[in-house]
Amino acid sequence: MNRRLYFILPDVASAHSTLDDLLLARINAKRIHFLARPGTRMGDLPGVIASARSALIKDWEIGVGVGALLGLVLGLVVVSVSVWGHTQPLPIFLTLGICTLLGFIGGAVWTAVVATTVPITHLKPFEKKISEGKVLMTVLVPFHRANEIRALVERKHPEAAYSGTWPTDHVIFP
Repeated sequence: MNRRLYFILPDVASAHSTLDDLLLARINAKRIHFLARPGTRMGDLPGVIASARSALIKDWEIGVGVGALLGLVLGLVVVSVSVWGHTQPLPIFLTLGICTLLGFIGGAVWTAVVATTVPITHLKPFEKKISEGKVLMTVLVPFHRANEIRALVERKHPEAAYSGTWPTDHVIFP
């Protein structure tokens, strides 16, 4: 299980320095992303990918499941039609499999198209700071390293403001 840590950095120079320290702490570069105001020269900083800016992954999983279920239901309807029993152009299990696969693919494509256009709500609280010229850094870390990485960034970069963890940053049970 991974956690996404959010930090607000004052400028791109601070972002470069923080990236270097995270790389030295053995955080994969593919798990560190930066988001700044449009037009800001980021240099070689990795930008926020589309799946982090949108609800793509979560919605894709839901769409695939619903699409496959609807495909299966449609397959059952097709098989239960009285004409099917007399002609049976394909075996019943093959028909159900094809309908389920088509529903799976249709659900995947449809939700991918829709989810990439809907911005994720996790980035909404940071829009004001980003528009002021600050840089948002997101770091995806394993659950057991979240506190270690947070402490490292706060210790080495006091200018970095910790802004929360997703999916949660509070303890549910004491």
